[in-house]
Amino acid sequence: MKLSLKRLFGRSMTGGLDLAETPSPPSPRSAARRTALVTLALVLAIVGALVGGYYFAMRPVILKVAVGPANSDDVKVVQALTQAFAQNKSYVRLRPIQTDGATASAALLAEGKADLAIVRGDLDVPKNAQAVATLRKNVVVLWSVSGKGRKKGAKITKIAQLAGHRVGVVGRTQANVNLLKVVLQQYGVDPAKVEIVQFPANEAAEAIRTQKVDAYLAAGPVNSKITAEAIAASTKDVGTPTFLAIDSADAIAQNHPVYEAAEIPAGTYGGSPDRPDDEVKTISFSHHIVARKALSETTVAAFTRQLFAVRQQLVTEFPLAAKIETPDTDKDAVIPVHPGAAAFVDGEEKTFLDKYSDYIWWSLMALSAMGSLGAWFAGYLKKDERNTNSHLRERLFDMIAVARKSETTEELDQMQTEADEILRDTLHCFDHGAIEESALTAFNIVLEQFHAAVADRKAVLFSLPQNLQRAGAQFRAAGNA
Repeated sequence: MKLSLKRLFGRSMTGGLDLAETPSPPSPRSAARRTALVTLALVLAIVGALVGGYYFAMRPVILKVAVGPANSDDVKVVQALTQAFAQNKSYVRLRPIQTDGATASAALLAEGKADLAIVRGDLDVPKNAQAVATLRKNVVVLWSVSGKGRKKGAKITKIAQLAGHRVGVVGRTQANVNLLKVVLQQYGVDPAKVEIVQFPANEAAEAIRTQKVDAYLAAGPVNSKITAEAIAASTKDVGTPTFLAIDSADAIAQNHPVYEAAEIPAGTYGGSPDRPDDEVKTISFSHHIVARKALSETTVAAFTRQLFAVRQQLVTEFPLAAKIETPDTDKDAVIPVHPGAAAFVDGEEKTFLDKYSDYIWWSLMALSAMGSLGAWFAGYLKKDERNTNSHLRERLFDMIAVARKSETTEELDQMQTEADEILRDTLHCFDHGAIEESALTAFNIVLEQFHAAVADRKAVLFSLPQNLQRAGAQFRAAGNA
C-alpha cells in the first residue's frame, strides 16, 4: 500500500498516541492479490484440463484383430503390422486373435469380441462390419490333368466337361466349395454330378500325390506359393496341366457382385513350357480388413493412415503387403466403407484441433462468461457491506470536525473507541473483498486526519487549566439542557 498500515494499526484499539506501545497486527490480505491468485489457479486448471484431455484423446488405442487360420499369410501380415505399430509407438496398436478362418473371424466381429477382422468378400459379411482396406485379391485357378483320374486318358479342356468327374479343392474351407459350385452352375453343370475332394492348404502338395482326381481348384493370390506347389504336385507324373478358362467371368461378376472378372498372366506358375502358356480368364474375390461400425471414426482413420504408412516397410519381408489397397468408397460398394477410412482416402481426415477446436473455443468463452458472472454476483452480494463501510467513512469525516471542537478528553476517548470499531469493520470488509486497496488507502488518509485532530485537540486541552476545562464542560451541559 502507498501509506503504511502500521501507522493506521498503531493508533487503533488503545486510543494512545505512542506507536511503540501497541504491537502492529498483521496486514490483511489484499483482495486484488487474492483475485490474481484465483485467476492464476483458474488458468492453470483450464490448461491442466486441456492437457489432460489431449493426453486422454491421444493415448494409444488397442484394437483386437480376428484373423486365421494359423500359419496363413493373413496371420503373418497381421503379426508384422502389430510389430510395426508397436515399434513406431503408433496411436493405434493391434492385438491379434487367432481363429480357424475367415468365417470364425467374421463371427467374432459380429459378436463384438473383435474390433477388426480379416474376412473373405464372398462369405457372409456381418451387418456391423464396414470396410477399412482390401488386404489382397485372390484368383480362382482351375486346371485338369490327363491320365490320372478314373477315366484314364480323358482330357478335360472346358468347365462344362467336369460333370461325372472328381474335382480336388485346395483348402478345407467350405467357401472354396461354394465358389466351385457357382462356377459349375454358370456352365450348366449340376454340382451334384461332380465329386468334390478337399485337401488341406498346408498339405496340398502331399495330399494331391495320393489322390486320383481329374481336375483341381485353388484360390489365392496370383503369386500364391500354395497354388504353384499344388499345380506342380498334380502334374509331376503327367506333364503340362490344362488350365480351364472361366470365359463367363463377367457374367458371374454381374450375378454375384462379390466376384470380379480377372486374368492369370502367362507363366505365372513357372515351368517349361510356361504355366499357363497364355493369359487365362478367371474370377477373383478379395480378403478385406473390416471394422465394427460402432468403432470411432477417429480411431479407424488413424489405423488406416498407419496401415498405408508402414505398408512399404513390410514389402521386403512380406511381399503380400504390397497388395494392400484402399477400400471402395462408392455408395454401392459390396461392403460399405467405414467413415473413418473414407475420410483418410478422401483426404478429409480431421486432426485433434480440427475436431475439438470449436469445443475448446466455446468452453473458454463459457468459462470467461461464468467468471464474469461470478465476479458480478460476488460484487452484488457485497454491495450492502460496501455501502455500510462508505457510511462509516463519512461518519469518520464528521468525527474529525467534532474532535476539533471537543471540550474534554473523555469525549475524544469515546470518539477514539468509535474510530477503532470503524477501523475493525473496514478491515473486515477489505479481508472479505468488499472494498479494494484504493478504498482502504482513502480510508487510511481520513483516519490519519482524525488521529491528527484528536492529538491536536488533546494537546490544547492539556494546556488549559483544569478549572477552565470544567467550566467549559458545565457551560456546554447547561446549553444542552
